[in-house]
Amino acid sequence: MTAPGADDIRLESLTLLDPDVSDCPYAAYQALRDDAPVWRDNATGMFVVTRYEDVKSVLLDTERFTSARHRGRVDPRSARLRKIYEDKGWVPGATLASRDDPEHREMRGLFNHAFRPAKIKELDPFIERLAHRLIDAFIERGSCDWVREFAIPLPLIVIGRQMGAPEEDIWQIKAWTDAWVQRLGMMQTEEEAIWSTEQEIAAQHYFQPIFERLREQPDDTLLSDLVNTVIPEWGRPLTDNELHAEMMADTFVGGSETTTNALAEGIRLLIDNPSEWAKVKNDPDTYVPLLAEEVLRLEGPVQGLFRTAAVDVEMHGVTIPAGSVVNVRYAAANRDDRQFECPADMNLDRENLRSHLAFGFGTHHCLGAPLARRELVIGFRAFVDRVDEMWFEPEVNDFRHHPNFCLRALKQLRIGFRPSR
Repeated sequence: MTAPGADDIRLESLTLLDPDVSDCPYAAYQALRDDAPVWRDNATGMFVVTRYEDVKSVLLDTERFTSARHRGRVDPRSARLRKIYEDKGWVPGATLASRDDPEHREMRGLFNHAFRPAKIKELDPFIERLAHRLIDAFIERGSCDWVREFAIPLPLIVIGRQMGAPEEDIWQIKAWTDAWVQRLGMMQTEEEAIWSTEQEIAAQHYFQPIFERLREQPDDTLLSDLVNTVIPEWGRPLTDNELHAEMMADTFVGGSETTTNALAEGIRLLIDNPSEWAKVKNDPDTYVPLLAEEVLRLEGPVQGLFRTAAVDVEMHGVTIPAGSVVNVRYAAANRDDRQFECPADMNLDRENLRSHLAFGFGTHHCLGAPLARRELVIGFRAFVDRVDEMWFEPEVNDFRHHPNFCLRALKQLRIGFRPSR
């Protein structure tokens, strides 16, 4: 079946919650950029911003477009879910991403300390050993499910190590984070949302004893820093409720999903683009870092996140009323032909490929971006060094993505390959 083009999109009935649109959103993004750069989604009522310069301007304008404004909204479903947290676990506190300055700046200082460059750089040898160990498990077989056997475990084991979770628990943690991601994706029934909430509470009960141990016996992990470091302006460290929110949003999900999704899409794109694979294989020192950036641009692991209009704002002749939720669509901006020449093409030689917005922009730029980039470069390089040729396994890939309003994640990628000798 041929993917729809922009001319096939009907804006009067379009919603980004449509699972088929979620699976292949790029024609819809083009139609929106060209004909409705500020558009009200027919199902959610959110105002969706899709052009590169507009996305940047919204992200930079923290006075008119706030991150914290919508926190107080409680619909009936949210109220029922909150009661489950109250009865069985911890009501998640406000995350870093859902705060405005000065709270955001003060809290981010804690994360900047925990994720400082020297600390991240120390992880390189561990990531390299892990990447090759994962490849060792399937290299002689000549085939693998790249998503399940490499793209998921690499970043999850790395962040697990820094969060005090042993490697044997990563698949249980992955089940919990998957449940959290499904709720973030806004495509659940109420029963499914209740299930996701209860899964998150199970994760809370797993991590609570770790928090308590680290308060008694601090160590050199990132989590120990987060648990014990006092935020000077607040005069205290994070509470249990704040820590539980961060474990899902900014550490395990933020610290693994972006890398997992980009690792998966990168190999798919290289098989689809043999000329780019040849560049990477012939000169990995130059092209592996560029591969990481071009994958993030082309197949943004985070398709879009949210702001709230603090006042009435007019853009492109559309009035966004105060209080409206604005969906800032990074992935649409990253394929804007006003910014990127032939934006749908993979081109590792494009001059401005590092100007993508996959990690956001401005004050809320993703704090985990340096770690994600290290994992992508090391992970791709390990595979490039170990494989001479690769292909899609016949008749087993449908290349479908998990339905999700916010994230883009391949379900599986079955590949065959010829190992380097």
